[in-house]
Amino acid sequence: MLGASFDTPAENLEFATAQAFGYPLLSDVDQLVGVAYDVLRPAGHRYASYPRRLSYLIDPHGFIQRAYEVTDVEGHADAVLQDLAELNR
Repeated sequence: MLGASFDTPAENLEFATAQAFGYPLLSDVDQLVGVAYDVLRPAGHRYASYPRRLSYLIDPHGFIQRAYEVTDVEGHADAVLQDLAELNR
């Protein structure tokens, strides 16, 4: 698991520590990863400086198997785990 945000490394470290993340949080200040994973919002959007909340289930070969627009933060992990179990059958 890997998280990414447009915040600085120091901001990410503070946030990840406060939230007790058990995984790395990538600092994508230049937004190159954001472009590659299509998380940028359109220019002029109310929240253009914030990435869209997306996650991807990527297999061991580097292929995206599922893409999720995260709307239910609390239920999201369960949905991903269910999909992972189905893919491993």
